[in-house]
Amino acid sequence: MEFRHLGNSGLVVSEIAYGNWITHGSQIEEEAATACVRAALDEGVTSFDTADVYAQGRAEEVLGRALKGERRDGLEIFSKVYWPMGPGKNDRGLSRKHIVRSCEDSLRRLGTDYLDLYQAHRFDYETPLEETLRAFDDLVRQGKVCYIGVSEWRAEEIERALKLAEEMGLDRIVSNQPQYNMLWRAIEPEVVPASRRGGLGQIVFSPIAQGVLTGKYRPGQDAPAGSRATDETGGRFISRFLQDDVLERVQRLVPLAEEAGMSMGQLAVAWVLQNDNVSSAIIGASRPEQVHDNAAAAGKRLDDDLMRSIDEILGDAVRRDPSLTVSPAERP
Repeated sequence: MEFRHLGNSGLVVSEIAYGNWITHGSQIEEEAATACVRAALDEGVTSFDTADVYAQGRAEEVLGRALKGERRDGLEIFSKVYWPMGPGKNDRGLSRKHIVRSCEDSLRRLGTDYLDLYQAHRFDYETPLEETLRAFDDLVRQGKVCYIGVSEWRAEEIERALKLAEEMGLDRIVSNQPQYNMLWRAIEPEVVPASRRGGLGQIVFSPIAQGVLTGKYRPGQDAPAGSRATDETGGRFISRFLQDDVLERVQRLVPLAEEAGMSMGQLAVAWVLQNDNVSSAIIGASRPEQVHDNAAAAGKRLDDDLMRSIDEILGDAVRRDPSLTVSPAERP
């Protein structure tokens, strides 16, 4: 395993992080989820990402049990807050009330007394940003959170948060967690430059586009049984990539991966790690062998010719519009 600093912070994270969005507590049984976590640990992964909303808290519980007995200071555990966790008006968003309560609940479910990174899962337009930043800062000062991050924030939102933190003397955000892969590059025009200026690192999710970049989805064919596309929850997110033109282009990447001595999954994960603003790439899995395969992308370098060939093949199938990064106008 290789390691990088999380942005300009002193926190070091593994290039490959293990995440349990969709899978733990919902798509796969706990025994299989635990086996995937053990596989990640075997590969030297130290960074683990989750969120309170994943399976409505069950994903945090499963991850907490899977990591029980590991040396806590040898791990970096990330969670997030924003999405609804109950029926009440204050059971969502980034108000002080919801942030404080959600942090306590996440710590309990994970079986730990602190989070290495606590992330605002979206931007909350209904809460003053000063209130949100102060609540996060309080958690840092209380020792319940080490670092603060955000997820899927726009460049202007990141820059505003950094400016306010400086003016108010509050702890600064150190990371952003966006979707990023060969096909989805919405962060490149604005978010990455703003993050470089502000000292943030990216912890990217969906580096293999929910499995599309493994090449297992073929144009004109039904999705493989048991795949992400056939899952009621996961299928909603992967559908944007399941057009025949996109799938045909992905198939043309297969010879490139073979020539480079990599699986398609490794090529996809290695590709996002070529961006020096990426601190870690989050992989998810339903089987341990998927973890072992994707984790092997750590430390791999893709030469300039290979990077150019990938761009030429994918062409206009790549989504680059920064407006694709959105948060709900109102709390859900």
